[in-house]
Amino acid sequence: MSVDRLLDALRAGVGHANVLVDPDTRAPYEVDWTGRYRGTALAVVRPASTAEAATVLRACAAAGVAVVPQGGNTSLVGGSVPRGGEIVLSTRRLATIAPVEHTDAELIAGAGVTLEQVHDRARSLGWDMGVDLASRQSATIGGMVATNAGGQHVLRYGPMQHQVIGVEAVLADGAVVGRVPALHKDNTGYHWDAILSGSEGTLAVVTRVHLALVPALPERVVALCGVDDLDAALRVAGALRRDVDTLLALEVVFVDGLELVRAYAELPEPFPTPCTAYLVVECGGRIGSTERMVDALAAVLGARPEVRASAVASDAAGCARLRAYRELHTEAIAAEGIPHKLDVTLPFDRLAEFDREVRARIAAVSPTARTFVFGHAGDGNLHVNVLGPAADDSSIDDLVLGLAASMGGSISAEHGIGVAKRDALTLSRTATDIEAMRAVKRALDPRGILNPGVIFPPAP
Repeated sequence: MSVDRLLDALRAGVGHANVLVDPDTRAPYEVDWTGRYRGTALAVVRPASTAEAATVLRACAAAGVAVVPQGGNTSLVGGSVPRGGEIVLSTRRLATIAPVEHTDAELIAGAGVTLEQVHDRARSLGWDMGVDLASRQSATIGGMVATNAGGQHVLRYGPMQHQVIGVEAVLADGAVVGRVPALHKDNTGYHWDAILSGSEGTLAVVTRVHLALVPALPERVVALCGVDDLDAALRVAGALRRDVDTLLALEVVFVDGLELVRAYAELPEPFPTPCTAYLVVECGGRIGSTERMVDALAAVLGARPEVRASAVASDAAGCARLRAYRELHTEAIAAEGIPHKLDVTLPFDRLAEFDREVRARIAAVSPTARTFVFGHAGDGNLHVNVLGPAADDSSIDDLVLGLAASMGGSISAEHGIGVAKRDALTLSRTATDIEAMRAVKRALDPRGILNPGVIFPPAP
């Protein structure tokens, strides 16, 4: 099939206005959020239903043209942008959202619905969504399933996969699989929600998701604690996990990152004397629980000698102010340049050692680099952001990922593999693991149409 015939088929399937070929209209879809990864698409196609998505994939399969699925394009590892003339299938028009019949504890969301929209709808029903991300305004539900997104509340609710009851998706040949709405208990073989979580668009395009909601916790208490180092922060975090049953998040930042955020957002110094590390603690509870949450936090923090200073807020503005010292890290770093963004998980007993060692090793090989570390103290996930080395310089990436793997960690906790980490996949997965994953890919996408070049290193 010629390019012109393919474009005509796509226009017939989704409407002329939803096949973008002009370079200026394609441009926002051709570069990732970091600015580090970019490419050129043959066209950007925007289906508005599962049936239209199936039409797009059938046409592309017939033409032998590869497809890059894209949601909110918030990927940090280059996994959702074209790399060489593919069709970008944007899910943004798959934007319907509705409760499930006979219950308000579940939602069915199109793949293009943003996390913020799910939060708003769930809260209007008296419920909430168990996952939260700083990119909530743009991150889409389909993309979050495809990357098994984590975020700040994994400590309480688990990653995205734990929120999914069922999915509907389109395979590379246009066949539709899955069931939405799904059943809470269905023991009939393989489950598509499990297979597609973390698949990064390489196996199918998720079009609809059946989501489980969690009870709303409208009252929040946030604390910011200053400590001497990450070891101290982790000891305090351990005590909080043991003794405070309302925990939602335990986040850690360091003085260099906090100072960058302060300059970026014009925030005040949180304490009269700066500390080396800071723990951001969030608790959530039902109406009338604020006083109990404050008392529980005060009891633990007051008994820990590691806590040098602390501030606690229970009003919305105060909570937002304290959260900002952590949440604005990504924006503040991006404002300084294009960062190398590494996302690793370590065993808890190696986190502090990793933090010290990774900073020292980066400084040794790139003395002018600026390294910012922050992350989730509740689940062992640290984000290492490095400014200075050229965007196409992979030596820093190799250093950070190699160190994490050597300490028994994972090269990816929540960002995925994308193209940024595909050559490092062998650090976290055995040859047998990788070949088994390739076999699944071949079975579902034998021609390699979907998101080629993502996850897997080149075949030997």
